[in-house]
Amino acid sequence: MLSLERLRILHAIDTYGSVSAAADVLSVTTSAVSQQMAKLERETGQSLLAKSGRGVRLTDAGRLLSGHAERILSLVELAHADLEAHRGAALGDLIAGAFPTAVRGLFPAALTELRREHPQLRTMVHELEPHDSLARLNRGDIDLAVVLDWYNKPLSLPGGLAKAPLFDDIVDVALPAGHPLESRSRIDLDELAGDSWIAWPDGGFCHEWLLFTLRGKGIEPRVAHHAEEHATVLALVAAGLGVAVIPRLGRDPMPEGVRVVPVRHTMRRHVYAVWREDADRRPAIRAAVDALGTAARAYA
Repeated sequence: MLSLERLRILHAIDTYGSVSAAADVLSVTTSAVSQQMAKLERETGQSLLAKSGRGVRLTDAGRLLSGHAERILSLVELAHADLEAHRGAALGDLIAGAFPTAVRGLFPAALTELRREHPQLRTMVHELEPHDSLARLNRGDIDLAVVLDWYNKPLSLPGGLAKAPLFDDIVDVALPAGHPLESRSRIDLDELAGDSWIAWPDGGFCHEWLLFTLRGKGIEPRVAHHAEEHATVLALVAAGLGVAVIPRLGRDPMPEGVRVVPVRHTMRRHVYAVWREDADRRPAIRAAVDALGTAARAYA
């Protein structure tokens, strides 16, 4: 009989590319991974790993077994989901990942509702960027992800995932006090062609969206500063160091010296809950999505 846990380790080596990376993801030591792989090779009577430079690679037999392991692990999760659905109660552990403003803007209310309505469900949230959330969700490291894409730049979902829209998050422009456009009820982005920008960190999904959107308006943005936290962005805007786009979800109180103005052609972020299709019947997933939907209605 093949060990399910050893199959999980083999699949992790295949997915992450090395023994050390698999050990990190599974929160075990590299020596423990090596020992379990040696036992799995004895169980199968075949070599599953071969040396490759300083690391290892899967042999043909290893790749073959890893493919079966992926399907077996998916069936095990489906079995857990069916048993939980049969029991009809949202309980056990549920791990979620979400981008920072969703953690701040949605999860306090959602987690409070889950604790009240489903006291046997233990929910943990990790602050993660959308691509990282989806990667971890696909690997089975988390159970649920809250991710976003933009009205003009969709986010591609890997196969095997299901999603439910939560709401559309409107994005405004933050201007320093004294800016020539601060008193306007609405502005067009191309009116900011001459301004410096406070942008998200370089290379991230939201930073790429900002460049894509401004260039689509014929603006080659002059990025003066990069900041991840919205409070930092707003502090830089208040100091007169540039303008920025600011979503409404989880928005910080505006500091003195910042004026927020809507954009004439509304900019929106689509916010979704995403989970693995083989966990679709879990009451815990349904309960969490419902609680997040209730929290999102405050912004709809």
